[in-house]
Formats: sequence, C-alpha cells, structure tokens
Amino acid sequence: MFQRIAYALRNLTRFAGRDSRETFWVYAVFILLVTFIATFALAAPVIADSFERMQQFALAHPDQATITRTPTSYSIQIHGQHPELMPDFPRLLHLMALPVGLAVLLLSAAVTRRLHDRGRSGIWALPPLAFLVIGMSITPSVFATMAASPGAPPKGFVLLFGANLLYIVSLGLLVLQLIGATAPNPNRFGGPPAE
Repeated sequence: MFQRIAYALRNLTRFAGRDSRETFWVYAVFILLVTFIATFALAAPVIADSFERMQQFALAHPDQATITRTPTSYSIQIHGQHPELMPDFPRLLHLMALPVGLAVLLLSAAVTRRLHDRGRSGIWALPPLAFLVIGMSITPSVFATMAASPGAPPKGFVLLFGANLLYIVSLGLLVLQLIGATAPNPNRFGGPPAE
C-alpha cells in the first residue's frame, strides 16, 4: 500500500504512461481520506462558531428557540428567520476550496495515467472539474441571496442545481472509467502497467 502511494507521489507531474486499477485506487482513497480530514478540520471551527451563536440566542430568547436534551443528543430549534445564526457559508466554501483544490492537483496525473490504462484520454477528467469550479463559484452568491431575502427563491439556484447535477453525472462517468479493468494489450499510451 505504502509503495503505491509513494509511487504516485513521486509521479505527481508525470501525465504519460499507464497505471493499474490497484495502484490508482490505493492512492486515490488515501488522498480522498486526507482531503476529508483536512476539510473537516478547517470547517469545524466555522460550524462550532455558528452552533455557539445558536446556543447563546436560545438562552437569551427562550420564546424563539427550543432546546432538546437527551442522554445521547442535544439539539436547538430556532423559530423564525435568523440568518445571522447561520454558518458563514462564503468563508466555509473558501476554506473547503483549499483541500479540494489540493486534492485535484494531487490526483490529476494519477487520474490521467489511469484513464490512459483504459485507452482513454485525460480529457475525460475535465468535465467534472469544470462543473465543480462552476458550482463552487456560484454557491457563495446563492447563499448571499438566501441570507438577504429569506423565503424568496435564491437567484442563481437553477444554475447551481444544473452545475451540481452535471458534476455528479460527469463524475459518475469518470469513476466508471477509473474502476474498469486494465486493458491487457499495449495502446497508444504505452504497454500495460507492470502491476
């Protein structure tokens, strides 16, 4: 496992050649796990700050909030519109963009080599990336609209929904290519990987 990860890290800028399914997925799962942990670590303080504001609001305004405590859970329900209690979504998205962008950079050459192993061009990896960038670019303005006009249909929501839907579809098609078996014969990208 560690040899496969080390191999992929040594070849971060090598977009030529082919990688086996096993080599790619060990590395990809490692990068996705690290990305998830980093995203959680960056987002946790923003979410905790929002939760702290909700707790303070609930204690100061018991007529506008319901606190439910059980031995295994704690929840706060705020009644009415209070957008000031919501997490700072633009900040949250900017924080999330860091590990996601780094993951894209760390995976790009490996994804390309894996696609080559399937006889496909690395261009197959671009549609999900494009829709991810579009979605992450539109999301802050949609949340800003929601905060400014609670209850009103958010401006740009249809575009965001469409970009996210196309992201999911294109990512699904890419994953199908990445999980496929190694092409046994040489192709235009070289011979089969040694592993």
